[in-house]
Amino acid sequence: MRVPVSWLREYVDLPAELTARDLAAGLISVGLEVETVDEIGADITGPIVLGRVREIEELTGFKKPIRYCRVDVGAANGTGEPQGIVCGARNFSEGDPVVVALPGATLPGGFAISARTTYGRVSEGMICSATELGLWEDHTGIVVLPEGLGEPGADIHDLLGLREDVLDIAVTPDRGYTLSIRGVAREAAATYGVSFHDPADVPVSGTAEGGYPATVADPAICSRYVLRGVTGFDPDAESPLWMKRRLAQTGVRPISLAVDVTNYVLMELGQPLHAWDRDKLRGPIEVRLAHSGEQLETLDHVKRSLDPDDILITDESGPINIAGVMGGATTEIDPTSTNVIIEAAHFSETHIARASRRHQLSSESSRRFERGVDSELQLAAATRAVNLLAEFGGAGVEEGYTHIDLSVAREPITIDERLPARVSGVDYPAGTTVRRLREVGCAVEEAGQTLWVTPPSWRPDITDPNDLAEEVIRLEGYGEIPSIPPRAPAGRGLTSGQRIRRAVGRGLAGAGFIETLSYPFVGEGHFDGLRLGPDDERRRAVRLTNPLNDDEPLLRTTLLPGLLRTLVRNVGRGFNDVALFEIGLVYLPKEGAPEYAPMPPVDRGPTPEERANLEEALPEQPRRVAAVLAGNRELSGWWGKGRQATWADAIEAAREVGRAAGAELRPRPADDSPWHPGRCAALYVVNNSDGGSGAGTLVGHAGELHPRVIGSYGLPARTVAMEVELDVIEAARTTVRAPEISGYPVAAQDVALVVDNSVLAADVEEALRSGAGDLLESVRLFDVYTGEQVGEGRKSLAYNLRFRAGDRTLTAEETTVARDAAVAAAASRTGAVLRG
Repeated sequence: MRVPVSWLREYVDLPAELTARDLAAGLISVGLEVETVDEIGADITGPIVLGRVREIEELTGFKKPIRYCRVDVGAANGTGEPQGIVCGARNFSEGDPVVVALPGATLPGGFAISARTTYGRVSEGMICSATELGLWEDHTGIVVLPEGLGEPGADIHDLLGLREDVLDIAVTPDRGYTLSIRGVAREAAATYGVSFHDPADVPVSGTAEGGYPATVADPAICSRYVLRGVTGFDPDAESPLWMKRRLAQTGVRPISLAVDVTNYVLMELGQPLHAWDRDKLRGPIEVRLAHSGEQLETLDHVKRSLDPDDILITDESGPINIAGVMGGATTEIDPTSTNVIIEAAHFSETHIARASRRHQLSSESSRRFERGVDSELQLAAATRAVNLLAEFGGAGVEEGYTHIDLSVAREPITIDERLPARVSGVDYPAGTTVRRLREVGCAVEEAGQTLWVTPPSWRPDITDPNDLAEEVIRLEGYGEIPSIPPRAPAGRGLTSGQRIRRAVGRGLAGAGFIETLSYPFVGEGHFDGLRLGPDDERRRAVRLTNPLNDDEPLLRTTLLPGLLRTLVRNVGRGFNDVALFEIGLVYLPKEGAPEYAPMPPVDRGPTPEERANLEEALPEQPRRVAAVLAGNRELSGWWGKGRQATWADAIEAAREVGRAAGAELRPRPADDSPWHPGRCAALYVVNNSDGGSGAGTLVGHAGELHPRVIGSYGLPARTVAMEVELDVIEAARTTVRAPEISGYPVAAQDVALVVDNSVLAADVEEALRSGAGDLLESVRLFDVYTGEQVGEGRKSLAYNLRFRAGDRTLTAEETTVARDAAVAAAASRTGAVLRG
């Protein structure tokens, strides 16, 4: 809402020294969102005066009509002689008062005026149009002023209001009443404790009989309906300059007097109005809901199919308006209309909001109706409009008018006078609550500390005691509320799960991965892109009743789609070497869970039975960790060539998760979507219950993605990924203890074992560990060889074994015995042969 400060001052006695920026700060302090203070006309300088055209000479011989005018500007030019000005406009005559910018003036946009020779004459200034002055958009010609504004040479700045401060307020949905000068003026009066003069205090003449016939089918869609008429309206009458100027300052384009009057009252009072050509109406008016199949051509000349939820204004010919949204083309005011009917109504907010969105028609009227307008303002607004049509359009106001009142009186709200103090923590003086609520416009009855408060008709947002408390608190000032930091009670720190998640995040970040967060919404297309089979459990997903995106109506069952989309976005922006990870929840539907979750009421807490039903409908939500890598894992530079990320890096990322969580992950060959067959590993966590000797529990997969998956997502070639169950890893983790540091030397032994190609290096390593005993400190595979020396179908695995004791230096015999025991165990379990 754009609010000219001079217009605001007409209705509230603001201090003369109060600047527009100070006023904006005051309104912000009571909860209004003043976004900017626009200083309109601040760039207009120099002599801009009232002039009177004395002579007009028509110049010939040019491609367009040109006039040389002698304009009386009084003593403003220093000589008192008429000023010679060349002008191309045709909408003025000799004797007309006009606006003249003399040499030395500057118009909006930095347009400097000077004397110059044009069309063979010296033009000493410019006769100005409304557009050139920044008043409003008008390309029909120059501004012809009304008589009586002043004598030639009078400064025009104040006469036309060229300089104006305008507040631009972002109106929140709960404060629809501030979509008007009246509403903002009331807020300003309460803010500064000054008098407010209500522009809606309009004497209503006439009688509520004999008006244009109308009926309302249902009070639920329209609680008040007013029609007032005028006759003998002059369709050629011009809107006064001050009205055009104010409309333009509020962001409304002046059109014609009849339209401008309805828009002016809308901006002034906040009540939407509609004007009809009375001679185009056919019989009585009825306010009703639309019937199936009805259509209406609206003012924008679009034929619209109407919905049974639309509120319509109809006559005997059918629909003539979509109520509160847009009028119909058949009854609009045209340049020949002389008899006018003004409509003012109070329509249902929810119906108007739905109709506006349904037909994609957001208008100044619908914005106000959907936020709630004053339910008692309609007769005053319609009267104000017909009085303006009579004053400036020569119309006669009809004595009779239509006023249908189906409204219900609002029930008072009971509130404890001390509630605002309890809510804010401020000890307000006695009587503050009553005083502030009356400033808001409430009717207050007192009975000790108990108050019965009836909110005003323009505040439909006030419905309970907390709303009333908010009004008191904001008018007293949010700045008065003390800032007292809450004192956190002593706690036990982070939970075990929180510590593990932070350790995992730090571990992956330390390994060069960047954490990302993805939306948990996916569609069937993502599952297709991952090449999940029709029976894959990951296709069983929870469906959202009201998804944000129709293409993603499901909750994710894997973290990979979000990570892969993020990877593609980064690569598309030139980041070719990417390593990303995410720690998040997936959502797995329970067996036998209902298709739709129950919706408990919001006016109370759920009952135990309702809570149980909700818990039953909620999906399982295990926590997982996933990572993706593309491009180089090791960058190239002066130190040497880079190294592309491979399936081994994905496995190592998963093992880093295990190490950070205090568990050990062991890879096994696997074939699972969306990974490449032969380059996919299943990851198992070692269980504590079997001492680490068993197969363990499957927690995820890692490896290179399948080429078709890479193609469907548009990923870089050879992209690798991993995903593991963090909750399962946490449950299987071992107790983390500080390592015992031995001061005795290490004894290292290398062994090379020849095994079949089908034997896994992990199995050989596990056998070596089990056979070497407690003296073994670590095992590291440092070489793999295949070739003629070991035979076809065989491979040589070379391991470095490190032995150390905590209480002594190992002898060569002890080291040899331990090494031989490790080799014997490997031979027994895997068929390994010590390479000669």
